[in-house]
Amino acid sequence: MRLGLIIAAVIAVADQASKIAMVEGIFRPEGVTESPFYSARIIEILPFFQLRLAWNPGISFSMFSSGDPATIATLVTLQLGIVALMLWWLRQAETLWMKVGIGFIVGGALGNIIDRLHYGMVVDFLDFFAAGYHFPTFNLADSAITVGVGFWLLDAFVSRNQDSPTMDPK
Repeated sequence: MRLGLIIAAVIAVADQASKIAMVEGIFRPEGVTESPFYSARIIEILPFFQLRLAWNPGISFSMFSSGDPATIATLVTLQLGIVALMLWWLRQAETLWMKVGIGFIVGGALGNIIDRLHYGMVVDFLDFFAAGYHFPTFNLADSAITVGVGFWLLDAFVSRNQDSPTMDPK
């Protein structure tokens, strides 16, 4: 369990540090003190990747994005419930992949919960696009959750193959 908690803490801190750097150090217009705010600044990194500030009041792909206080409270409550369930699951986890995966998921979820409590919405700034397709802007927490799910699936695949009976050629 300890490894998963350490990973979760590192992910949450890294996520918040990246968001503070983006919001306060790069995108906040001079003289603007309130948040959220609009920033027209776009920083091109690669032909298919740029930094662009986006405020997401909802969840994945801006679902439930009314920004209404009741919606925010509901989303935070739901997210905290999922984190509690994941921590319970972490306590039960036996494999390294599962512990690492849950750590990534919990850390990412906590990073986004902190945003929602602080700003009333989530800070996104990683913006990928290619061949006319523009992927929704996301953040480090979202990436960590995705990687965590990948570890979880890897664990399920590896565990399944280890548990499956071997075929005797006789």
